[in-house]
Amino acid sequence: MARINLLPWRAQRRKQRQNEFYMMLGAAAVLAVLLAFGVVKYFDAEIEGQNARNSFLQSEITKLDAQIKAIEELERTKARLLARKAVIEQLQANRSQMVHLFDELVRTIPDGVRLTSIKQSGTQMTLDGVTQSNARVSSYMRNLQASGWIKNPDLKIIEAKGNDRSMPYQFTLTVTLTKPGADEADAEGEDLAMAGGAP
Repeated sequence: MARINLLPWRAQRRKQRQNEFYMMLGAAAVLAVLLAFGVVKYFDAEIEGQNARNSFLQSEITKLDAQIKAIEELERTKARLLARKAVIEQLQANRSQMVHLFDELVRTIPDGVRLTSIKQSGTQMTLDGVTQSNARVSSYMRNLQASGWIKNPDLKIIEAKGNDRSMPYQFTLTVTLTKPGADEADAEGEDLAMAGGAP
């Protein structure tokens, strides 16, 4: 004899599928929330790590800026010390030069010529004096040109307006101060430069 199922099995099956669907949907939602939470925590940790690295770099940059300022101050101090050293060396070199210069002025001045003033500006020196005649000044200029410490004597003016009858002429001449051997060293440098530039 045939059995007939009169229970609403389709409704029960539908309800069971709905329950399974809701359970899967809930599980998916929980999984999505957990995944989102994990992603947020991961990026928070990355941001925190990057902020820590940025803070470290900023502190190191601040230290480097302080060191750079200290180095710049040391460079300025070094430049000042080198400038002072150069001035001292120049004074040391000029000290002996002035001794030789005055010795040359005494040795080169002929009879009948007397200097009244000496002015120096850098390597240029102006000599003012009185003389008995033009020939004495010419002789003086030749003596200066032959000196190793003075070169290029240039007579600016000579005129007869002195009150002293024994030395009626007043003169002004300029000379260039140098050191013995400086011209030869310059000439050798030019020769070497020309030889090096020659094909």
